Amino acid sequence: MRLLKPVYLSATLALVLASCGGTKFANYTPISGVDHLPKRTTALTDEQLKRWSHLDLVRDTVPGMSVDRAYNELLKGKKATKVVVGVIDSGVEIEHDDLKKAIWTNPKEKAANGIDDDNNGYIDDIHGWNFLGKAVHENLEYTRIVKMGDNGTAQYKKAVAKHREELAEAAESKTRVDILVNANKTLLDYFKADTYTVKDLETITATADSKVVNAKNIMFGIMSRGNDLSILDKYKKQVDSKLKYQLNLEFDGRALTGDNPDDIQDVNYGDNNVLGPDRDEAMHGTHVSGIIAQQRHNNLGGDGVASDVVEIMAVRAVPDGDEYDKDIALAIRYAVDNGAKVINGSFGKYFETHSQWVRDAIIYAAEKDVLIVVAAGNDALDLNKDGGVDRFPNDNQKMGAEISDNFLVVGALNPEFSEKLIAPFSNYGHYDVDVFAPGVKIYATIPNNSYDFLQGTSMASPNVAGVAALVRAYYPKLSAGQVKKILMDSGIAIDKEVILGGNSADVRNFKAISTSGKIVNAYNAILLADKVSKGKK
Repeated sequence: MRLLKPVYLSATLALVLASCGGTKFANYTPISGVDHLPKRTTALTDEQLKRWSHLDLVRDTVPGMSVDRAYNELLKGKKATKVVVGVIDSGVEIEHDDLKKAIWTNPKEKAANGIDDDNNGYIDDIHGWNFLGKAVHENLEYTRIVKMGDNGTAQYKKAVAKHREELAEAAESKTRVDILVNANKTLLDYFKADTYTVKDLETITATADSKVVNAKNIMFGIMSRGNDLSILDKYKKQVDSKLKYQLNLEFDGRALTGDNPDDIQDVNYGDNNVLGPDRDEAMHGTHVSGIIAQQRHNNLGGDGVASDVVEIMAVRAVPDGDEYDKDIALAIRYAVDNGAKVINGSFGKYFETHSQWVRDAIIYAAEKDVLIVVAAGNDALDLNKDGGVDRFPNDNQKMGAEISDNFLVVGALNPEFSEKLIAPFSNYGHYDVDVFAPGVKIYATIPNNSYDFLQGTSMASPNVAGVAALVRAYYPKLSAGQVKKILMDSGIAIDKEVILGGNSADVRNFKAISTSGKIVNAYNAILLADKVSKGKK
């Protein structure tokens, strides 16, 4: 992203100078000057870990977004306007106990009457739309490009090479999975149980059957790192999906959808089942929605950044595999046309077929004053190395001019204010990544009325989308472009050396790995939004 001229800077550390009643923001100072703060020496409690992204860097020595502080000191008694947030993702469990109060309902549509009451082109779209219909699994984009055949482009050659590389890696992973599965079965048979622990493994001595000892050594290496047996099922599912669907040149996931993905005018497809046909596959979208909107302080699970002021519009467009450009373009337009003021996009890929359709949709959203917040990606890449990495969606091509002012890209932070501040998986880039936010060990809603910790820039993005929704709720006259600028300018500047990609040999200054050089902060954002709304900045 292009560096925007700051509209507001502070050189002093934030201190509360007055009581927290009312909204006399002149009595409050933004948080800054944090580089001298020490690394936290005590571990976070379980409850702190569940909501660390809401904590305060100065008071809690955790690089959270000061969400609690914003609510407690700045937003009490202040009126807000509901903001619709479009979550373009894998599906959302809208009946989850911690989400159902915050789900958008189309006021112009009558449920289950089979009629497009509001004439928006989507029948019975009560809580959003499912552009994937009954489809769950999909090819990766480069697999689809290989299937199309050689068209003489550089992208085709790159896709062929990538497909071969990933296929070989997946085959090696399958071999490892088979070893783990067999080892696990051996141990289950040995213990005559359906599970076991590290302590159970420690009871196996060298005198046991060699097959059992070998199985113990294999599984001990996994479980001694804090993992339980569920990680084996997740790993197996991931590898199986890659071989059976994502890399399979014979698989056609689109057959279940029934449209032509290469025709943007072919729009009569999908359905209103925003959960999707497989509840478990809606985990990602349900978790993202929870980060934004799960109810605060209700003793159920985590806390949403903006639960009291948002409504989640569920737009299912991201399969198990790579999303189609057509679905994303239409999903953005659907969210815009039906009232979303913020859109979260926790998805992305490095190959494209119709990326211009998505760029056109981004411009359309800008024209309609809608802010789009997206994840930077989880491949530990410098997106701006050697002239730029192709990554989609984006609001520029190869570090060229931005097409709009409403597109915000987010990298992920660890819950540790040290050289390990950046999540080891997070992409970064001085031009293509705008800001950073919490994205590791984020606790939020998942399907089957449950909760879990997940991580990724996919979690950092909705944290920022939540802050954006807060700003738009309390200052509805601010434009999408202004809100983007506020989030970037009001962030906490960091001038510290940080490790990138989990590689201690790659150390750079934090201020050089994003456009703003800052981490998003809700407290500062509200202070700046108040000034901008009054024309003081």
